[in-house]
Amino acid sequence: MERFYDILKQLIRIPSVVGAEHSFFMFIKRELEEIGIKVEYYDGVLVAKGKDPTSGYISAHADRHGLICTGHNEFQYAAFIAKNRADLTGTSNSEQLLHRFTSRFVDEKVQAYEPWSGSYLGLGVIRDAYLCERRNNIIFNVEGFDFLFPGTPIAFMDKLEFKDDLISAQLDNVLSVAIIIYMYMTGYKGTAFFTSSEEAGKSWRFLLEWFRRFDISTNELLVLDTSPYENLEDIKNLNVILRHRDENAVFRSPLKNIIKNIAIEENIKYHFKDAYLKNKMLQSGIKGSLGTTELGRIIHATKGTIQGATLQIPTIGYHTVNETASIKAVESMITILRRLYIEKT
Repeated sequence: MERFYDILKQLIRIPSVVGAEHSFFMFIKRELEEIGIKVEYYDGVLVAKGKDPTSGYISAHADRHGLICTGHNEFQYAAFIAKNRADLTGTSNSEQLLHRFTSRFVDEKVQAYEPWSGSYLGLGVIRDAYLCERRNNIIFNVEGFDFLFPGTPIAFMDKLEFKDDLISAQLDNVLSVAIIIYMYMTGYKGTAFFTSSEEAGKSWRFLLEWFRRFDISTNELLVLDTSPYENLEDIKNLNVILRHRDENAVFRSPLKNIIKNIAIEENIKYHFKDAYLKNKMLQSGIKGSLGTTELGRIIHATKGTIQGATLQIPTIGYHTVNETASIKAVESMITILRRLYIEKT
């Protein structure tokens, strides 16, 4: 796994704030083209094709949370500014989670970068963060960035940390991107999608546009991601997360049961996130969201002509630079993907 972690360490250091992913896409493009993979760049989605493009369709969003300069010494949470906002309504689990924890950002180091080239523009420190009800966004007081122009993206400073059997960084969703690149290095021959603006609820539109552009449909689109839990105890006996559905659609793909069977054979611990959330709601008596996914939005928009499954790694510290997953969970996802696409007979 040393080769995999080398890839992940590099990717984590390259900023990819939602809405300003271009330089990160260029890094992925170079890494894949170096090993002979064909890469095509469309609006909002980077598409990689192996020697047998129809043998698999895997997707992972490439954007991460960060800030955008919106005026002189004014900085807002990038995913929730008006120009990025798509169908965010304040009801998703991730939005509710973020709005509860503005204090987590204080004293975090951040780096500004030029959105097209990725050039480093300077280092700053978040001194305060608060929720502005009028703008329905998190507003940041950042020291050291009074020279920046509106539209400049600002990424959290990040590096991969190892402790015991855990890894920590801003893993969502650079972890899945690294896994896909590693899969190509070890024999994956199918197609992979790296989408932008997932954290702003827009990535599914870019991915759907690609399928419509070439009049392609599939019932085996596999979307990789991380999945948030509250504490270490919740994920101690979990390796991968599956879903029957999300808030938007039911997932009806043969992949779901194939993955479940592989997990059983490989002694990989799993559960279905929607069933877990329903059970929590039942116990608390509070109705909440089953969560929204890129896949669910695509299934709903296509009335099921594109179908698929999700495969996620359970994490804690969601949407922070200390998002944490177990090494066993990472290895479990790679084992499942190898069984699905490389070792199949």
